Amino acid sequence: MRWVKRSIVIISLLIIAVLGVCLHHYLPRQEVVHVTGVEVKRMDADGVISAENPADGPTRDVYFINTEDPVTREVTVYRNEDTGWGFPWYFKFDSADVQARAQGYSRDPSQLALIRYYGWRFTIFSMFPNVTEIKATTSTAEPFPVFNTIFFSVLLILAVVLVVLVRRTLRRRNQPLAPRP
Repeated sequence: MRWVKRSIVIISLLIIAVLGVCLHHYLPRQEVVHVTGVEVKRMDADGVISAENPADGPTRDVYFINTEDPVTREVTVYRNEDTGWGFPWYFKFDSADVQARAQGYSRDPSQLALIRYYGWRFTIFSMFPNVTEIKATTSTAEPFPVFNTIFFSVLLILAVVLVVLVRRTLRRRNQPLAPRP
């Protein structure tokens, strides 16, 4: 019986870890940057189309936004692609408008931009975070993540309610039946 409890705990921890990794990837984050340039690349399922990687299926234009951190001067490249109606549900249909704003910000080297994005940057897989919104800002301070705070608060409340309900159910099941008079 002891190994069953340990197995349940280990499986639960693995599920929580996988959920945490997925949430970290798909929840929005924000960063204040200098936009240094923009570009458009033609891509297919295998990546950027080039002489070494010819198009072998449907292709699409993918926008990229090149940025630099105003403090550390660290360079980051973001993808700017519509999410449409699919997952993740950002319902982003304005990647061309976001690209035009980014191009305007790149012309002024003193202009800071606040980028909201999701995803990770993996150079080995040519994987880029996707921009969902960009707007001008004057401060290098990143704003408080209101959506993420509310999301995790609701998630925590639901987890506590679930644990309380499971414990009550287990207690009722383990209590002996009272004798009838």
